[in-house]
Amino acid sequence: MEQVPALVRVDEFTYRIERTERPGMRVPGVLYSDDALLSAVEGDPSLAQLANVATLPGIQERALAMPDIHFGYGFPVGGVAAFDLDEGVVSPGGIGYDINCGVRLLRTSLTADEVRPRLGELTERLYREIPSGVGSRGGYPLAPGQIDEVLLGGARWAVERGLGRAEDLPFQEEEGALSGAAPAEVSEAARKRGLKQLGTLGSGNHFLEVQAVDRLLEPEAAAAMGLEPGRVVVMLHTGSRGLGHQVATDFIARMDRRLAEEGTTLVDRQLSCAPIGSDDGIRYLGAMAAAANFAWANRQAITHGIRRAFSAVFGRPDEALDLSVVYDIAHNMAKTESHSVAGGSRRLLVHRKGATRAFPAGRDEVPAAYRRFGQPVLIPGDMGTASYVLVGLPTSMEKSFGSSCHGAGRRLSRHAAVRAFRYEEVTRDLRARGIVVRSASREGVTEEAPGAYKDVEEVVRVAEGAGLTRRVARLVPLGVVKG
Repeated sequence: MEQVPALVRVDEFTYRIERTERPGMRVPGVLYSDDALLSAVEGDPSLAQLANVATLPGIQERALAMPDIHFGYGFPVGGVAAFDLDEGVVSPGGIGYDINCGVRLLRTSLTADEVRPRLGELTERLYREIPSGVGSRGGYPLAPGQIDEVLLGGARWAVERGLGRAEDLPFQEEEGALSGAAPAEVSEAARKRGLKQLGTLGSGNHFLEVQAVDRLLEPEAAAAMGLEPGRVVVMLHTGSRGLGHQVATDFIARMDRRLAEEGTTLVDRQLSCAPIGSDDGIRYLGAMAAAANFAWANRQAITHGIRRAFSAVFGRPDEALDLSVVYDIAHNMAKTESHSVAGGSRRLLVHRKGATRAFPAGRDEVPAAYRRFGQPVLIPGDMGTASYVLVGLPTSMEKSFGSSCHGAGRRLSRHAAVRAFRYEEVTRDLRARGIVVRSASREGVTEEAPGAYKDVEEVVRVAEGAGLTRRVARLVPLGVVKG
């Protein structure tokens, strides 16, 4: 096992890995954490991964880890790194297998008191409308000739086919479609996996959760988002399904072969990469953008299923129940962005793996309705605790390339969680708290048991204390659909 690098405390929420900790480090590593969260990370191989990321060519200023850091493939989950476009690399391990896994929040006109009497029926209806579980399929099957349209059009493709509203699009990062998509770079194996998975939730940490707004911490920003105490909202977390996974698999293998042919040795073979402007780099980024667009179309199709379920249970058209998109935010992505480096503005390729964008007020990338407050950031907890809506802060640009964490972060691996928790105990505890759970498998519950995750309250406290985000609203779970 790799030696875990030492951390130097900079301030209450910042720790540093010096360049001298690992041969070949080009920049230091920076971790945003605190005493409470650090105990779950010290001695963890994710810190060695952070130091390894700092050795990659063209990396700028620092390799970063968010408060939800845990062990991943190549990069730690919660990792952020920005690369010079001329000298830097793109690494699929710095984006992740589930390309554009993301979180979407819908608001409703219903109150928790109105929903609770029908919560069991609603949760069951959502489970039936939106297929979930390992290899789930059956949402909106595609004909082979349609897949290119989805890979180019993203959420707009879905909306144009009746799976949503035009007003959904401005409230999605990139308006639900990343430019530069190259469907031709998506393999036949990836396409085949995607044909039957549009509109499906999947398994693992993917979920659909009916929540209630518990309290507001920034009432004016919350009002702009249509969030009120006691109001019911729906949070969705899923991504590009098997299509995105196959894209990552294909290009990691391709880059591995090229590096072997060149005789290049990396400090960790899972950091397989290619120069951004190389043939492999350009092809991967085109395929990644296409997979990202599939993910946005997937979340849009699921949104249609959510609206159908609410309409059926409450006997009203979905428009009468509001069910508007508050925001859709992506993680597991690489994007070309302008950032201040060494006193000047430069275009960089920013990798965010298990990390989200957190741009501040005034940025053009933030929807006009929220621009005076900052970009919404959605941080789910676990299915037994709270989730948060936040906004990006100006200091996030200098501290994290405009990034924040994407969730509470795992404390236990999925295998460890299955060993540690019992399905009956987890569901009994959730029922005692008034939370209804519907899952495609028992493992879907035990793998994601509340005790398997870090304390979301501590995670968002650190994100705010470090100057990345500001809390706007706290949400609590009512009903959960798991894979």
